[in-house]
Amino acid sequence: MGVMSGPYVIRGSVSLPEAELMWRFSRSSGPGGQHVNTSDSQVELRFDLAATEALPEVWKARALERLAGRLVGGVVSVRASDHRSQWRNRETAAVRLATLLAEATAPPPKPRRKKRVPRGINERRLREKKQRGETKRGRSGRDW
Repeated sequence: MGVMSGPYVIRGSVSLPEAELMWRFSRSSGPGGQHVNTSDSQVELRFDLAATEALPEVWKARALERLAGRLVGGVVSVRASDHRSQWRNRETAAVRLATLLAEATAPPPKPRRKKRVPRGINERRLREKKQRGETKRGRSGRDW
């Protein structure tokens, strides 16, 4: 096999430290042919988010808050069993973890500022509504 395509960049110059990644391999579930159920191709990747020093403190706090439902003792885990090859599953799991952390550490969106609706737009909307009502009223044949 080859060398893994890491380092897995979270955002900017921050990436997942290879030393802090904990890998576990097990047999994939589901249907398969010869050899497929005997090889440990399912990958579980664990990352101790609470104890890491690789992330800036602000990002770490943000990620801990946003991923609170997924964390078990401050550790986030990702599984991959999409491919038959353990190597490709390792790649997939690492990319999933990096993506998850990138989304969790992203800055919050800017708050929406309310703006006044221009009078012309409001008047046009009301005029079109009235026109539509007239069109519909004209369809009913009451004058018989």
